[in-house]
Amino acid sequence: MHPVRALILTPTRELAIQVFESVKTYGKHIPLKPFCVYGGVNINPQIQELRKGVEILVATPGRLLDLTGQKAVDLRQVQVLILDEADRMLDMGFIPDIKRIISLLPPIRQNLLFSATFSDEIRKLSGQFLRDPATVEVARRNTAAETVTQYAYNVDSAKKRPLLSHLVKSNDWSQVLVFCKTKHGANRLASQLVRDGINADAIHGNKAQNARIRSLEGFKDNTIRVLVATDIAARGLDIEALPHVVNFDLPHVPEDYVHRIGRTGRAGMEGEAISFISPEDRGLMSAIENMLKKKVDRREVPGLSESAVRANEQEASEARESRGPRPGRGGSRGGSSRSKPEPRRQEPRAPRPEGASRPPRAAQESRSPQESRPPQESRPPQDARPPRDARPPQESRPPHESRGKQEPRRGQDSRGGPPPKSGKASREYRDHRSDQGPAPRTARDPSHPPMDFNKPYEPTPSKVDSAASGEPDTPRRGPAPAVPALFRRKG
Repeated sequence: MHPVRALILTPTRELAIQVFESVKTYGKHIPLKPFCVYGGVNINPQIQELRKGVEILVATPGRLLDLTGQKAVDLRQVQVLILDEADRMLDMGFIPDIKRIISLLPPIRQNLLFSATFSDEIRKLSGQFLRDPATVEVARRNTAAETVTQYAYNVDSAKKRPLLSHLVKSNDWSQVLVFCKTKHGANRLASQLVRDGINADAIHGNKAQNARIRSLEGFKDNTIRVLVATDIAARGLDIEALPHVVNFDLPHVPEDYVHRIGRTGRAGMEGEAISFISPEDRGLMSAIENMLKKKVDRREVPGLSESAVRANEQEASEARESRGPRPGRGGSRGGSSRSKPEPRRQEPRAPRPEGASRPPRAAQESRSPQESRPPQESRPPQDARPPRDARPPQESRPPHESRGKQEPRRGQDSRGGPPPKSGKASREYRDHRSDQGPAPRTARDPSHPPMDFNKPYEPTPSKVDSAASGEPDTPRRGPAPAVPALFRRKG
């Protein structure tokens, strides 16, 4: 059984695959077995390969923790720990996983950190697990390669995509790596470039691992002309003789700019790094220039630069002002210079005689809506109504003579069912109800006289007698019901 002797950690899957290929190339004459593990693929083949024995392991932090949780790999005999792109590995997103992995390693080991940029915060953080480290620098900190030509275009946000298509087509660029800040923006830009007749594809974290590998391989083979990527492709990817890198969206972290443009101008080759600066990105570009301690040259494309767009908008606005308002339209946005037509006066129509026949339907439709409406009757004023006291009192209605036969309730016919809705039966029902008149209302007790609401309240004699005697007013009870013979007491 061969234990793991060297552990190499990378932030992305693509970088892990690239480091693994380099380890196989450089160590093909060394009797050490390398292997690579990363997420996005089936874990079972990786577990089977690790059980055979691996001495150099290249891994991403997430998949390595999954394997250690399943007891598929033992890290207690690691002698060398390597962090590639160490500034990203020690960032807040990876530091919890890195600390968990370091706790599984032996305390005595060699630690190696590699990165193109190192901020002061990362240096302080690395001091937590480094002991008397030695620093090796091949270039000045946070600087780009001298073989990379940097320039930028001041362009409006809406003109970025037309500008990119124009540069690719007019300059006949065959291999361009474009960086966007969002995954959705990368997909949208790649689709728009395809509609413009440019072979393009997108690569980001939401795509499956096989699709990401296929897109990257097609870009390296020049099958794909433009590869639109997020910062997943900004770290450590080695694309041989990549001529052009475009910052479609500027990064929020200035150090990421150095990593992006570092994909070109590698191994002594020359390359170009182009940035699109919209009015919203000027602050980001100022931070990048402060880090680089140099100004990036500005260029313009006729008709697509920000100044040209503003000039065209100003000319269009001046032309609209010189023409003046359109006929029939006012100068203000919601105003109108046309005079509104006066409303047509409505003349009262003479009432139709009682014996006159109704005009045909065609004549009714030819009238205007105002003419077809009947004149409303004038309502008498409030003062013309008789007072409440002057109204005749309501006559008392006779009580029911017997409770054996009840009148049908309102909304029912004589048989107790609901009234018919339509047809001859409905007309007969309405005539029957109108002949009967309103249903009589009866008092609850026939011995009581009808109520007169104009008189003051006077208690009944029974209530007065009970109040004078001090006895409680209890409700009257009827005779006790007869007890069946089965339940009577004997004797």
